[in-house]
Amino acid sequence: MTRIKFCGLKRAEDVRYAVRLADYIGFVFAPSKRQVTVTEAARLRTEIPETVQVVGVFVSLTKQEVEEAVEQVGLDFIQLHGPVVDEIYHEKQVPVIQALAAGSQAMIHPEADYVLFDAPEAGSGQTFDWTTELQIDQPMFVAGGLNPDNVKQVIDRYEPFAVDVSSGIETDGQKDQTKMQAFHDAVKETF
Repeated sequence: MTRIKFCGLKRAEDVRYAVRLADYIGFVFAPSKRQVTVTEAARLRTEIPETVQVVGVFVSLTKQEVEEAVEQVGLDFIQLHGPVVDEIYHEKQVPVIQALAAGSQAMIHPEADYVLFDAPEAGSGQTFDWTTELQIDQPMFVAGGLNPDNVKQVIDRYEPFAVDVSSGIETDGQKDQTKMQAFHDAVKETF
């Protein structure tokens, strides 16, 4: 069964609702409108039960910055976008999700535990070309413009380990509980 990751959560009320529906909660530490500080994420982490795993989303940060967030927040996974120093993979504290633009020529790091395929501009709400072939050995997350209306289509096409959504469960830049529920229901209806 495809798992669900709700990403870019910033408010406690959204986290409390999301943990009833999602398998993973993602906190964005990269510069974006969804960015949280390590302190904010640690506070939000207290709202998440052990049955839901927490993912820290990073773009081109140093090993020290990633390690500090893992320790202070209690991250279960790290999701890495952009160029990453090899030592983050070699000396990882938790499993790594390597994020790549679908169809790009970027290489999958041999020590990545999972691979996330996204649109060329992560967080844009745009999909990638779903005719793109995605053949990998690691479990696959699919992201990029997913919403309650199209998630079944991407699950049917790729049979991913997990689907990752952020803007597709928002209204006016805020997480929307009705859309979270609709996304969850659409994923679960595929099985």
